Amino acid sequence: MLDHISIQCADFAKSAAFYDAVLAALGGQRVMEFGPAIGYGVPPNPTFWIGQQQTGEGFRETHIAFTASDRAAVHAFFDAAQATGAEVLYEPRLWPEYHANYYGVFVRDPDGNNVEAVCHTPE
Repeated sequence: MLDHISIQCADFAKSAAFYDAVLAALGGQRVMEFGPAIGYGVPPNPTFWIGQQQTGEGFRETHIAFTASDRAAVHAFFDAAQATGAEVLYEPRLWPEYHANYYGVFVRDPDGNNVEAVCHTPE
């Protein structure tokens, strides 16, 4: 149902470096750039956008979950996030309370959002 989602970032350059790294680990890349915005996805469709914060005051945490093709991709995302200095919320593991094959990792992006990579298939 979603076509795309966009978030505003306090430090656009730092957020771009974070998302460049972690989304590449999942097979994503920069698909489109214009103005102070970058659209990520699998060409030709940008499905996740970041932009410089321009509206609102204060911070409200957002949870964003990206699909990983397999558990190795979850670990690649985790490694890429750690390499950027991201805070680790939960290391890669099974989350049976969600469902038997829910394998995910949770980190914070540079703005403090809860960013997840998840695989729904068995090993």
